[in-house]
Amino acid sequence: MQVKRIGQAVAVVAIVVAYLVPLVSLALTPPNRIATSFYYSEAYYQAYYQAYYQSYYQATYGLTLTVPVTVRGSASITGALSKGSGTFVIDHPLDPVNKLLYHSFVESPDVKNLYDGVAILDQQGEAIVRLPAYFEALNRDYRYQVRPMGRSMPDLHIKTEERGNQFVIGGGSPGGSVSWQITGIRQDPYILANPINVEVEKTKDTLVPKGQYLYPDGFNKPNYVLWVLFVLFVVGMLRYWGVRLRLRRRR
Repeated sequence: MQVKRIGQAVAVVAIVVAYLVPLVSLALTPPNRIATSFYYSEAYYQAYYQAYYQSYYQATYGLTLTVPVTVRGSASITGALSKGSGTFVIDHPLDPVNKLLYHSFVESPDVKNLYDGVAILDQQGEAIVRLPAYFEALNRDYRYQVRPMGRSMPDLHIKTEERGNQFVIGGGSPGGSVSWQITGIRQDPYILANPINVEVEKTKDTLVPKGQYLYPDGFNKPNYVLWVLFVLFVVGMLRYWGVRLRLRRRR
């Protein structure tokens, strides 16, 4: 009888382990990493071919790419582009055979345009900086930076702010060089109709819903829903076998 009970206990443990191992694995997996475990599975190929044929036969369908994609030619996007990071990549200028060179984009919460250059000051220590003819039509809320080059110019300043697609630098040394920069925030019709929302609450319509992460590895968060299911499963198993043991003892 004792051997039989030991055998039953071993069988129960084996069954529990068989159920718990995958459940614990899922519970330790961040929510939107679970889908990646089906890479190259039937679900993956179904999603792949569905996206392919939908994009081929009806261009209005949305397309989600879950694997790296390389575009060898040019690509044009007439709407908004959202990304986790961005770079340009070229053959490394100093070692083009063996290396690649990456540079990151300049990011800002504003839809900002940047213009810069070097101005040579006249005999009055001034310079007129002429900007593109579209500058005022495209930009608003200007910001300036001017820095002397090669010598100190403590009185260097913006003498006249931007007007008529130009601004004036003053207070410098005659014949000196000045590095300048001006930025403006876009005000063209498209951006006014489609402003960038900097902070957005997660919903079912965002890239990931509330409770999930675009980059779960960076937060290392477990799947709390599966943890709850795991706990309920364990409690249920303990109660089930506890009831069975009590019934056997009564017999």
